[in-house]
Amino acid sequence: MLLVSEPVLGDEEKAALAAVIESGWVTMGDRVREFEQAFARLHEAEDSVAVGSCTAALHLILHALGIGPGDEVLVPSLTFVATANSVLYVGARPVFVDIGSADVPLMSLDDAESKCTSRTKAIILVHFAGYLAHRDAWQSFARRKGLLLIEDAAHAPGLPEVGSYGEAAAFSFYGNKNMTTAEGGAIIARSRTLRETIRQARAHGMTSGARQRLTSRRPDYDVTILGFNYRMDELRAALGLVQLKKLPEWNDSRRRLSATYRELIAELCPSVMVPFEAPWPSTHHLLPIVLPPATSRQRIIDRLRKRGVQTTVHYPPVHRLTFYRDLYPELALPRTEDFARRELTLPLHPKMSTLDVDKVVDALAAALAADYPMGAVA
Repeated sequence: MLLVSEPVLGDEEKAALAAVIESGWVTMGDRVREFEQAFARLHEAEDSVAVGSCTAALHLILHALGIGPGDEVLVPSLTFVATANSVLYVGARPVFVDIGSADVPLMSLDDAESKCTSRTKAIILVHFAGYLAHRDAWQSFARRKGLLLIEDAAHAPGLPEVGSYGEAAAFSFYGNKNMTTAEGGAIIARSRTLRETIRQARAHGMTSGARQRLTSRRPDYDVTILGFNYRMDELRAALGLVQLKKLPEWNDSRRRLSATYRELIAELCPSVMVPFEAPWPSTHHLLPIVLPPATSRQRIIDRLRKRGVQTTVHYPPVHRLTFYRDLYPELALPRTEDFARRELTLPLHPKMSTLDVDKVVDALAAALAADYPMGAVA
């Protein structure tokens, strides 16, 4: 089965993990700090903060910025549920914004404008599939409305401009991401004060960590702010240091594979749309396609699976998930809902070759032809 995503792990990662075990220090320590500095350099940032997940990163950012009860935060519904959940964690209210269009499935500026109220305090931009939102337009909007701008960059590690949009950006290193630490995340924030608040809050609000107390030979510490247990450990940091060195090459491989997909789909599956015109700044985390309106997506999924190709969907709209549907029973986001009904994610990862892309597109063409033997569909 050709998988939608697959981590690249090998001898270097094994050696890095073994070195941590041999060192006898597996909790947050020197490797975590080294990883934070290396991750910041890649993004041309002053520093970063490593945490346990992207969800933890989003929660910490909102918490440190003082977002709380009575506040509203603009979020897309076309995202993983963690984006909205993190807003609820701090007691604020997520306000769901429609996408602009099926060919640019990012948050709509016009819909965001229409949903701003006196209670709106922040925006969480999602770089869906690794394709970057328009920085200048969103920065201008945030300044005009007096809003805090946050990036959910789970799909977009490795581009220098990511993390430069607003107050902070949250990254993911989950197993299906462009680089992985199994679980894990990081935060880039332009304000040193904000970074240090986040750094302290990730470890229970303590004024020193275990490694610091060991090297200073002082066992005492204080707790001066509310904190959480959102630390990254040395094993994950060791994985991250190896993976980070390979990330630019892997992102470039994804870019080339995406270009091949676009060419072949245009030739063999003209009824299928590939969102985001090329070139578009992207880490090419996903290869989403939009099927013709009359197509049964499940039939296409089943036919591709029979030919050894896994597919998935990004994403079921958050506002239509049972928990959120109960909170927002009347909410309709027509462009998001139409996109989500027709979207299908094809395999894309650095272990693939152009021959694998050929296989996928041939299988897709055959799956579509079974319903539309005459070819293209309006």
